[in-house]
Amino acid sequence: MTPGPTDIKNNVNLKTVNKTKLTLGPQSQDVLRVTFEFTTFYEPKRGIIEIQGDIMYLEKPEKIDSRFKAWQKEKMLPKDESRIIINHILAKCNVEAILMSREINLPSPIQLPSIAK
Repeated sequence: MTPGPTDIKNNVNLKTVNKTKLTLGPQSQDVLRVTFEFTTFYEPKRGIIEIQGDIMYLEKPEKIDSRFKAWQKEKMLPKDESRIIINHILAKCNVEAILMSREINLPSPIQLPSIAK
């Protein structure tokens, strides 16, 4: 690794949103399947951690339909749903990225608490 400071940036990208059926026991419900990519960049060119996955978003059927139509039209979800989904992705992926960074000897992707002098 080259000497000097490392700039760390995290990014969440919602790649696709599809409407699909989720079956739990005898019941089935429409949900949004959100495919995402979480990326931590270590600059200058020191490393990248990339996590890809899917989240199933459950809501009332009429909301699922309107959110899916919004995505098809604008490639964006309404702010409230985006905030909920992205916060969930950050909560899960930041923990995984911390563990991965330790394995590959990169700094933690988020600042961990410490006691000051």
